[in-house]
Amino acid sequence: MFSKYLNDPEATANAHDSNGYFQTGDIARREGGYFFILGRASLDIIKSGGYKISALDIERELLGLPYIAEAMVVGVADEEFGQRVAALISLQEEELTDAFLGRSEDTESMLTIAELRQDLRDKLAGYKMPTLLRIVNGELPKSATGKVQKKILGPKFFPVGYHKCPEVQQWMPSPQQLAKL
Repeated sequence: MFSKYLNDPEATANAHDSNGYFQTGDIARREGGYFFILGRASLDIIKSGGYKISALDIERELLGLPYIAEAMVVGVADEEFGQRVAALISLQEEELTDAFLGRSEDTESMLTIAELRQDLRDKLAGYKMPTLLRIVNGELPKSATGKVQKKILGPKFFPVGYHKCPEVQQWMPSPQQLAKL
């Protein structure tokens, strides 16, 4: 199957379930005759408030916004919800609207989490909305292979004490929004 498992019966046995299927670590859902990959169980599935949320679904909607160049979504540990949906984004310089451009030369302060959530409200269910936002200037950091490494970047940009980090915007529901829950 894979070189990692050649001549290693224990590793091979651990990589298969009781029915003999190889465990990829991916999560998928089946609708009719189609399968939809939701992401890696360890990185792309966010468990928040009793929901299992695909980070890839949120990233797709973020990238559909004309002012976002790159996006990474991760789950960040939270005592109340289990995890919070955190978005790390870089902005499209040429697509920034007049409303954003009038504010600052620094792209990190051009977009608020409230504005982002407003733009996503028709695309994502409320429980899938980012509640943490951090904007980086330029491109998101990548590995030598050109991939965004969520396992490394998540804790780097949303550290344990993220609530004390001024670069991390936090969304808190208003009393009226809480009453609707």
